[in-house]
Amino acid sequence: MAKIIDGKKIAAEVLTGVAKEVKALKDKGITPCLAVIIVGDNPASQVYVRNKKKDCELVGIRSLEYALPTETKQDELIGLVKQLNDDKNVHGILCQSPIPKHLDEKEVINTINPEKDVDAFHPVNVGHIMIGDCRFLPCTPAGVMEMLRHEGISAEGKSCVVIGRSNIVGKPMSILLLADNGTVTICHSRTKNLAEITKKADILVSAAGMRNLVTADMIKEGAVVIDVSMNKNDDGKLCGDVDYAEVEKVAGYITPVPGGVGPMTRAMLMKNTVTAVKNQTK
Repeated sequence: MAKIIDGKKIAAEVLTGVAKEVKALKDKGITPCLAVIIVGDNPASQVYVRNKKKDCELVGIRSLEYALPTETKQDELIGLVKQLNDDKNVHGILCQSPIPKHLDEKEVINTINPEKDVDAFHPVNVGHIMIGDCRFLPCTPAGVMEMLRHEGISAEGKSCVVIGRSNIVGKPMSILLLADNGTVTICHSRTKNLAEITKKADILVSAAGMRNLVTADMIKEGAVVIDVSMNKNDDGKLCGDVDYAEVEKVAGYITPVPGGVGPMTRAMLMKNTVTAVKNQTK
């Protein structure tokens, strides 16, 4: 049976460290501030934003929430981002994804000041990640790397497979594993013979968003299996890409859904916010 990598526990440790850094900043008269923009009424986004707010309260970060109606116009959204860019008391800005289809998310991301881009989505920050000179690490991939470090797992010399090629998880995840000296293969919806590739993986990270995509016969004995996705089963309960009950019998390490990568993503956002404060206040 695989060892369960407890994301809640590791995230709590990260947040404890962040809280100490926040206190030190406040002792110097600096109050870290994170501004979150949410457009529309997506239920999952609302839950995630509420959880971010709780994390801010826990570590002492000031949290600003801008809940905009679905019919918000592009120039109104861009105007708000520019206003937050100019506010010296705001250190981090993020716009919760997804946003309504009539809005241009790319323009929104590109408008956020790279120094306040705590999601690390701006092209400037993506470029820094690519060349190994990170201002911020993208929250979910950084959370995965923190989990691996916590368990004493290095990617060095190992075969690492990432399922998914999104700008948010798949691509940056592959870069961070590569930076840790892993040999990385990226798989996606057009990949042929997926099981043959995953079967060779010492570390498998699945971020495809497809329930039960990864089954036990696709896993190398003793492999590390990281499930990033959040899906729902037929009963409406949260689950990931991995057939957890069966894969757990084969893997060496596994992350649960929920309680795995999710809490780590939010914890790394808090860490990025503190990093933003330090960068901006020198």
